[in-house]
This record gives sequence, structure tokens and C-alpha cells, in this order.
Amino acid sequence: MEYRHLGRSGLVISEIAYGNWLTHGSQVEADAATACVRAALDVGITSFDTADVYAGTRAESVLGEALKGERREGIELFTKVFWPTGPGRNDRGLSRKHIMESIAGSLRRLQTDYVDLYQAHRYDVDTPLEETMEAFADVVHSGKALYIGVSEWPAEQIRRAHAMARELRIPLVSNQPQYNALWRTIEGEVIPACEELGMGQIVFSPIAQGVLTGKYRRGQEPPAGSRATDDKGGAGMISRWMRDDVLDAVQRLQPLAAEAGLSLAQLAVAWVLQNSNVSAAIVGASRPEQVAENAEAAGVVLEQELMARIEEILEPVAETDPKRVHENVPPHRS
Repeated sequence: MEYRHLGRSGLVISEIAYGNWLTHGSQVEADAATACVRAALDVGITSFDTADVYAGTRAESVLGEALKGERREGIELFTKVFWPTGPGRNDRGLSRKHIMESIAGSLRRLQTDYVDLYQAHRYDVDTPLEETMEAFADVVHSGKALYIGVSEWPAEQIRRAHAMARELRIPLVSNQPQYNALWRTIEGEVIPACEELGMGQIVFSPIAQGVLTGKYRRGQEPPAGSRATDDKGGAGMISRWMRDDVLDAVQRLQPLAAEAGLSLAQLAVAWVLQNSNVSAAIVGASRPEQVAENAEAAGVVLEQELMARIEEILEPVAETDPKRVHENVPPHRS
């Protein structure tokens, strides 16, 4: 395993992070989830990403149990707040009320006194940013979180939040976007802003929901149990990539991966990690061997000539429009 600083902060994290978005408490039973976490620790992964909303709060509980007994100082725990965690009008968003109640719930489920990184899961158009940042400042100053991050925020909102964070003397150090060789919308505006501000990317979906593994092929039914057949959230996001032109392009990457001595999944994760603004790539798993395979992408350096050939193959099907970052900002509540 290799390790990187999170942006320009002093926090060092594993460049492969383990995430449990669509697995713990949902697709994967607790024993299997624990086995995956143990496999992550065995390969040197120290950074674990979750969120209060995953599996209706169950994902945090499963992760907390799986990490019980680990030396707390030796791991980095990331969680998030924004999406609904209950039926009430105040059970979502980035209001002071929801942030304070959510951090308390997350710490209880994770069985810890603090998280290393507390992230705003989306930008809240219904709450003044000043209120949100002041609440985050209280979370940090009370010792319940060490650093603050955001997820899927547009560049202009990241800049505003960072300016307020400096005034409040709290470390806003990261953004967690979707980023992979097919979805590159952060490259135009978000990455330049974060580089300027000293913030790093902790990216999710580095293998494009499994599409970049090559297991989906033109004219064939998705493999049983794959993300494309999942009715608990996975199928919706992956649908944008289940096109013949995309699937054909991914298959043309096979000889390039073989030439580099990598699987397609490892090539995809390694591609993400070539970006100097990426601090970590989040990988999920339903089986321990998947963790071990993806972790082998750590420390891989792809030659520029190989990167150029990947670009040539994927350029016609990759999404690069920076305006599409805004697709993930929720509308106003009615």
C-alpha cells in the first residue's frame, strides 16, 4: 500500500480507501462485510469511508462492528451528512440541527469518539452556507471531527465554503466526487479550484460501477449478482454506461491492461491515481479477494504513452463537461 497526504493537510491516508456504499447492511451480510474489512486492513488500507444514509444507517453500524478492537489512531474514518436519515423535515440537509444530530448518531454507530473526516454529502441549496459552516466549526472545535470535506460540490461552492472555513479556523481539506476514466467532469473546474485551495479528491466509483472491469459486454445479459442487476441503488447509476459504444471501448482496453500486467479493474484504479490531485480512490467489495485485487493498483505508475492510448480509446465515450457536476446538486425542497 502507498499513502498520500489529503490535499495539503498533514493527514496521511491510504491511496486506496475502503468504502461501503452499496455493500454493508445491504448487499453483503455482516460476516462477509467483516471479512472484507479485515482483508482491507491486511493489505494496508487504513482509510474507511461510509455515510449515515448508506443502507439506512446500517452501513455505519456494520463498519463500527468490523473495526472494533482496532487501534483507533491507526485508521482514518470518514463519514458524511446530508441525505435523509429519518421521516422528519429536519432529518436531512445541512442545517445546524441536522448536522449536530447526525454527527452524534454517526459516532454512536461507528463506536468512536471522533471521525477523522466529516463530509457534506451534497450542497444544500435550502440552508445558508454560513449556518452549515458554523455548525461544522462547532463539530471540529468540540473534537467530534478532525477535518471537514464536501462531496460532489461545484467549484464555486467549494471556493465559498473554503473562504468561510479559513475565517472559522477549520480545515476544509477534501472533495469526494465521482471520477473515473469515463466520468471526468471534475477535471475542468473542480480539480483546478481544489489544487489552488490545497484540497484533495477522495474519489468514488473509480471502476465506473464495475463497467471498467470489462464484465459487461455488448449483447449479453449482465452477470447475475452484478451491480447492473442490483435494485438497491446500483443499477440506476450504472445505466449511463450500459451502451454498446462504451462497452466496446472498454473491451479495447483489455490488451493495454495485459501489457501493463494489470487486470482491467486495476488499470482503472491506477488511472485515477495518476492524477496528482487525487488523494485516494475508494473501492468497495462484496468478497475479500476483490479488496486484495484492487489494492494492487496502489503505487502503480502508468507510462505516459499508455495513458495516451487509454485516452485515445475512451475519449469518444468519456464525459468531460464540467457543467454536469451540477447534476448531483439536489433541487430545492418543495
